[in-house]
Amino acid sequence: MDYCTFVFYKLMHMPRYFIEVSYKGTSYSGFQVQEVVRTVQGELERVMAVYVREPIGLTGSSRTDGGVHALQNFFHFDWKEEIVGDWVYHLNAMLPGDLAVKGIYRVSEEAHCRFDAVSREYEYTIYRRKDPFMEGWGWRYPYPLDGDLLKQAARLVMGEYDFSAFCKRGVQVKNFVCKVEESVWEQGGEQWVYRVRANRFLRGMVRSLVGGMVRVGRGQLAISEWEDLMEGRAGGAVRWLAPAEGLVLRRVGYAGKLARIITGEEKDAAAEE
Repeated sequence: MDYCTFVFYKLMHMPRYFIEVSYKGTSYSGFQVQEVVRTVQGELERVMAVYVREPIGLTGSSRTDGGVHALQNFFHFDWKEEIVGDWVYHLNAMLPGDLAVKGIYRVSEEAHCRFDAVSREYEYTIYRRKDPFMEGWGWRYPYPLDGDLLKQAARLVMGEYDFSAFCKRGVQVKNFVCKVEESVWEQGGEQWVYRVRANRFLRGMVRSLVGGMVRVGRGQLAISEWEDLMEGRAGGAVRWLAPAEGLVLRRVGYAGKLARIITGEEKDAAAEE
């Protein structure tokens, strides 16, 4: 093998890594890199470039809107060699306090943090009374909500539907069908927490669902009307978008080998290659 062929081979077969992050989304204009404004991807790429002294391009798993938080999200990137040393420690020392790297995992060259994800889990919090400790972490909604109606509405979200009515306009997707595996409201004191898990979500979908269910809980939208929306019989787009700050991406789920690598059950992704 001549030198040029060797270099080409190395470039085509660089090790791939997943990087797990968490962040408070208040001061970010979203997850994906954008010109001018501050984003999670842009901030992490900037710090990684400083650390390794060359640009690193990241591919994201689950895009979140500006102001939305994440306990777990992922990027993947290719690097020219095996990562040695404590990248997690050094990157966290350089990153701002509202963005943290939780782990870096060697995966197969074909692994994709977005397309290989099998589920995403979100949580939305509503609180009734002014609470300085909840500021930026929930939607302060001072009006009473009917818990039975909220729970009925949540049950109707379960299943496989076309959620185009609950999607922001102008998104570049052709498939609007999502399979919702969990959808439940739980009350704790004067807080209501909505938990939802699906194979995929559309942009703005969870916030639109919450906004609509709050109208049901207030008696401003009948359960029958909500069912018509879920079944696609009502037509048009839902305009009830709950505020971003109440939403948290809790988990991105993977299956098989990827799940074992992230949980630490399998240390070396190259071991079975």
